[in-house]
Amino acid sequence: MKLEKIYNEWKSLFPLPEKQAQLLRNKFITEYNFNSNHIEGNTLTYGQTELLLLFGKVSGEGDLKDFVDMKASQVGVEMVKDAVQDRSMPLTQNFIRQLHKVLLREDYTVYRELPGGGTTSYTVHAGQYKTRPNSVITRYGDRFEYAYPEETPSLMSDLVDWYNAAEQEGKLSPVELAALFHYRYIRIHPFEDGNGRIARLMVNYIMAHHGWPMIVIRNRKKAEYLEALHRSDQKIGKLPSDGAHAAIGKITSFLAFFRKTVCEEMQCEIDMVRNANKSTWWYDGQRINFRSENGGRLLALLLDKPFVTFSEMAELLSVNRSAVQKQIEGFRKKGYLDRRNDGSWHVLAMNSKIQ
Repeated sequence: MKLEKIYNEWKSLFPLPEKQAQLLRNKFITEYNFNSNHIEGNTLTYGQTELLLLFGKVSGEGDLKDFVDMKASQVGVEMVKDAVQDRSMPLTQNFIRQLHKVLLREDYTVYRELPGGGTTSYTVHAGQYKTRPNSVITRYGDRFEYAYPEETPSLMSDLVDWYNAAEQEGKLSPVELAALFHYRYIRIHPFEDGNGRIARLMVNYIMAHHGWPMIVIRNRKKAEYLEALHRSDQKIGKLPSDGAHAAIGKITSFLAFFRKTVCEEMQCEIDMVRNANKSTWWYDGQRINFRSENGGRLLALLLDKPFVTFSEMAELLSVNRSAVQKQIEGFRKKGYLDRRNDGSWHVLAMNSKIQ
């Protein structure tokens, strides 16, 4: 089985030298928080996310809420990491509610304009189950209803009880447990906001609790992610309680997506560790394919000399200035690097040999 083979290969990497271990930790911090929040509409760039979470600095423009949400997201990651240290502790509803409170921080009011004029409002409660119905308009234009507020506490109780029993029973693999928990949880949508972020944190709680890597569901895979959920919805039906009690055999589309994601994320870490050389660079979970060897040399130069000028770059790389400027612009568009307020270059691409 491909999944088990990659998992065993991933496990064989450890223990890692501290420098490589720290590189992978930093990679996860930036990539998980950037992607999970971007799926929900956060506008911070990859560079802003890295600067905020790894260096505690704020750069560039952005909504204050996006910066605060990003920091809260990482607090949630740390809360999950702490929780999995004691593998004898069962999952509780209180843990999920506390995780939600960490993400949202406090209650807040949402104001909406009415079609006929005027406004309406409702309060989003941090750490409390929803008090009003929630639904989503799918990409196909139809409305999809989640569990009603009055049935949410009992469905969440069922979810947690099922998970603890299934974990003890051991018939489902950690990947199957994580995928099925995610799907059942999303069909309940127990909170007024933050459900997607909680679902992805809980996936990593389950994965890490069983010795598997924490994973990133990439924003570039958002359409595929939602489509996999939608196809499973179609197989199960629209009744929320049916979705909240779905069997593993009914979520084949989402399980296939999730298994593929886990394989890709583990393979990325394996390749980063085993291809640690100065010419191999990575960005947001993908290996960069340069058109020429000067691409990697240029990134290495900018990393080593962040205040280097275009003329100095051209001289050191033995190419003309316009070619350097064109390549720099291409790298900036792809997100591989950015320029700080002080004029220095901030390399966002990663090289596991150099960094």
